[in-house]
Amino acid sequence: MPHTRLVEDKGRQNWISIKKDKFIFPGGGTQFIHGADQYLNQISQMVPEISFGHCVRVALDISCGVASFGAFILQRNVTTLSIAPKDVHENQIQFALERGVPAMVAVFATHRLLYPSQTFDLIHCSRCRINWTRDDEILLLEVNRMLRVGGYFVWAAQPVYEHEEILQEQWKEMEDLTARIYWELVKKEGYIAIWRKPLNNNCYLNHDTRVLPLLCNSNDNSDNVWYIDLRACITQLPVNGYSSNVSTWPARLHDPPDRLQSIEMNAYISRKEIFRAELKYWNEIIDSYVRAFHWKDLKLRNVMDMRAGLGGFAAALHDFQIDCWVMNVVPVSGFNTLPVIYDRGLIGVMHDWCEPFDTYPRTYDLLHAAGLFSVEKKRCNMSTIMLEMDRMLRPGGRVYIRDSISVMGELQEIATAMEWVAMLHETGEGPHASWKILISEKRM
Repeated sequence: MPHTRLVEDKGRQNWISIKKDKFIFPGGGTQFIHGADQYLNQISQMVPEISFGHCVRVALDISCGVASFGAFILQRNVTTLSIAPKDVHENQIQFALERGVPAMVAVFATHRLLYPSQTFDLIHCSRCRINWTRDDEILLLEVNRMLRVGGYFVWAAQPVYEHEEILQEQWKEMEDLTARIYWELVKKEGYIAIWRKPLNNNCYLNHDTRVLPLLCNSNDNSDNVWYIDLRACITQLPVNGYSSNVSTWPARLHDPPDRLQSIEMNAYISRKEIFRAELKYWNEIIDSYVRAFHWKDLKLRNVMDMRAGLGGFAAALHDFQIDCWVMNVVPVSGFNTLPVIYDRGLIGVMHDWCEPFDTYPRTYDLLHAAGLFSVEKKRCNMSTIMLEMDRMLRPGGRVYIRDSISVMGELQEIATAMEWVAMLHETGEGPHASWKILISEKRM
């Protein structure tokens, strides 16, 4: 259980309280004076086109506190990835994950965040204490990279409404910067300002090269994020319109997105056929898991797919109405399919499984890995990956490893050494199939 210091620091601000042995999250605090629900209502009234749960499906909450924004907007069919550094308030991301809200440790520093370009329908920053105009405006330019075509940036902060000279100067700097990157200030009301990113490249075509920031180089891959430095330039929109033509939710979960055509992958048949085949494959497997292993009775909430492909596993869980969210991890050793995952209305992150994952211990109910070890054993020590899985898995959590029989003996041995209860099962293909399923439970 996270440290109680946050209750001591923030209890007076209605962020969080303790009732017997439970933490209570009222949804108020310095971020949301009248509560998170009223705050979301205000945003909807300010810009009705935002249309939570339809046009806006995937959001990013920066410096999220205890993730009340993500928790309350979840009820409006929006999946929000809440990010924050580990700071003096002690483990806010762990609180978010304990609430069952998608979250991970991340910080604006010198490298790109681990999400592709043109990804989030809405990016939110409420009292996040980030100076967006410093350091060549590089931090807001990173937000611009991740924000989808026509996406919204919601900023609730003192410079929006306070009249002190220094704060008004910060507001003028923000107005100037957003104008230079061609964002439209759609609405400013009370302590909230909402901007919208352009819908096409027309404004960039006539960009004055004497005005900073400059446009990014055309050969810069804005989806390349692993240990890539931040760029002090404006990321242009895809000239082919990819990422702008996504369906509204829930149709976008099953509609092959345009960006499917632009990602690098081994494809000898139609990419749309591969997309549909993967979804059909995982629907059949999840159906068998529900029937044979009673997945609907497991009370799953925080789920990770450690080699997500096109997101078919997460989509199948949604189709079978399993009440959970999935962190879709795309390993750096394979093709970058994250743009497609986000275009489907899902969330995910790039990661190298030779390194630790940016989350707190004991935060996931289910870890799923299909074909991960037979690929990564060439690069990483398998026991290192398994130990990281043990760190992330909460007591009582489960692991499903679906992989080649060539790695199963070693994996079962490692699982047993970690005191997991591990059993090897056949796949639906029968006893002579080249793959098996290792199902493990981390007992209390």
